[in-house]
Amino acid sequence: MIQVRVGAFFLTCLLFLGLFAACAPTAVDHEQVSESDKIVIRFSHVVGEDTPKGQAARLFAKLMKERTNGKVEVQVFSNGSLYKDSEELNALAEGHVQMIAPALSKLSNLVPELGAFDLPYLYSDLDGYHRVFDGQIGQAIARKLEKHNMLLLAAWDSGFKQFTNNLRPIREPQDMAGLTMRIMPSAVLGQQFNLLQVRPIEMNFNDVYLALEQGKIQGQENTISNIYSKRFYKVQNYMTLSDHGYLGYLVVIDRTFWNRLPAGVQSVILETMREVTNWERTQAVKLEQAKLQEIYNCRCIQIERLTETQKAKWKQFYQPLYADMQQRLGQDFFRELNLTP
Repeated sequence: MIQVRVGAFFLTCLLFLGLFAACAPTAVDHEQVSESDKIVIRFSHVVGEDTPKGQAARLFAKLMKERTNGKVEVQVFSNGSLYKDSEELNALAEGHVQMIAPALSKLSNLVPELGAFDLPYLYSDLDGYHRVFDGQIGQAIARKLEKHNMLLLAAWDSGFKQFTNNLRPIREPQDMAGLTMRIMPSAVLGQQFNLLQVRPIEMNFNDVYLALEQGKIQGQENTISNIYSKRFYKVQNYMTLSDHGYLGYLVVIDRTFWNRLPAGVQSVILETMREVTNWERTQAVKLEQAKLQEIYNCRCIQIERLTETQKAKWKQFYQPLYADMQQRLGQDFFRELNLTP
């Protein structure tokens, strides 16, 4: 008898609470969008989150969610967690991801003109590269990428590349002879290191740390933010601040996917990407300064800095590479780069 009364009491309470909840005002989350209405953009890249590209990708995702009230969800996959750098282009072409931001070198097989930006000491500051990519050459590159079903959204910086290695300080070109160095896939980079009598090894970015640690390669070239985020400086003895090459990324979206997007969403993507690009370029400089100071502070690697006179000698050393590239791409293109009279 007691058990029946207790059960009835709890049943009455539950009914009362249910009626109360039904009558109470309900909180509405205006950012909630049904799964059928949501647009998902999978954005894959291979560098760390604490790099200019990594931070910009996250900012882009955040702003897109805010500005579309949750209708557009940009899912960012960093550190090659989804695809390695050698796999990204295929993943984009097959529709497994919708956005990638590969290094210029990775696209040079599709757009040969991009190989020119692997030339060492092409411009002395980042503004030189910005002028090119934001101008007529950038528009021509965009048109060529469209033939490969990619829409160019932006050009982002990582910064200038530096050398690290385990054998000796690098001050002159001859100091490189005999080293085994990791490079990105690029005919121009291969020629560059062959001139230095280096054995270049093409390797996925996320495999480099282990290869350095195990002694499979003796050195590599990269920007400060990548050297820091991947902790290359902890498995290398020497770093030369050479500023010898530019590392930039082209942010592209699958063109078929883009054409299916509503015009309003396309407009928000373009405007947001312009803002994020301006922010990213400024952040790249700030991060380089901050991370370089942290590497100095660790006192775990010997750091050399090339003087302007030394850099001029290096650029002169690379003139055969410039002559070969000019022959391949044409004098008119080099004139557009402001490299010939």
